[in-house]
Amino acid sequence: MEEDIIIGVDLAKNVFQLHGARRDGQVVFRKKLSRPQFAKFCAEHPRSLFAMEACATAHYWARELMSLGHEVRLIPPIYVKPFVKRHKNDAADAEAITEAALRPNMSFVVPKSAETQALTMMMRTRDQLLEQRTATVNALRGHLAEFGLIAPVGLKNVERLRELVDVHPDLPELVVTMAKLHFNRIDQLSEEVDTLTGRIKSHCADSPKARRLQTMPGIGPIAAMVIEAFAPDMKCFEKGRDFAAWLGLVPKQHSTGGKTRLGQTSKMGQKDIRRALIIGAMSCIAAAARRGKRCHPWLQDKLDRKPKMVAAVALANRMARQIWAMITREQGYQSNQEVAA
Repeated sequence: MEEDIIIGVDLAKNVFQLHGARRDGQVVFRKKLSRPQFAKFCAEHPRSLFAMEACATAHYWARELMSLGHEVRLIPPIYVKPFVKRHKNDAADAEAITEAALRPNMSFVVPKSAETQALTMMMRTRDQLLEQRTATVNALRGHLAEFGLIAPVGLKNVERLRELVDVHPDLPELVVTMAKLHFNRIDQLSEEVDTLTGRIKSHCADSPKARRLQTMPGIGPIAAMVIEAFAPDMKCFEKGRDFAAWLGLVPKQHSTGGKTRLGQTSKMGQKDIRRALIIGAMSCIAAAARRGKRCHPWLQDKLDRKPKMVAAVALANRMARQIWAMITREQGYQSNQEVAA
């Protein structure tokens, strides 16, 4: 293996820019290759260290390069940006990737397997279908409001709109036709969402990791699948706080002169897991309120002093740390750690 050579790759659909350099920064080559040429170059080149941004198709190419014996480092794009010199072009990006990969304290992304990416695709597809269904319902409500047909917000009130369309005698025929088109699309999307939800629940029933995660209050099949699909190997985090910080559930710092200033939640992390944990935390708070009971003293103190959403974010932070402990120690949720009554 050429230990002193590192190759930065600016990925694209058809044209790849390569920047080869030694460990001391000396430039060895600069190449612009088509997709077939890049695949041939990687197959014929001696085993080397390849660095790429963790962007679209990066995990695919990481798997391909690793199968050829190369070492691969994926870098978050936000960490590459400071190394770009002046003008923005492919050659400058490839050089910046190489420079970033040479930093001893740089954080890297663990390449995902094809199976893990399949799970992420399923979750993304379900989210897309939910967004399309919500948009269709909102469009239908807006159109029918122009004809005096009003129903409360929410998917459960679509049937009310359907009834209003059926019994309204003065609607133009074209309006009825377009409304039925919207209703059919909503029904189709709901059926597709239910199908994917069923597959997610089936997977969670067979996955030991997902079953373990669901022992925590606020974590159901959807949240468990999100964590399994989008979270890296927990062993890459030294402690639970590192995982919470990776999710963006820690305060943003504005500290200087030895004085610590903590601001709002950074939100600089994996948004899918962060959203799932906050929703789960809100469900724990709502469940306690429905039962007419006070929450665990730690959580109740937050609710007494802060808005509900702030308390939910704090609970989500705590849940993230507990999830790290559950996965790394391969144990279920401990009842004495419950934060909701």
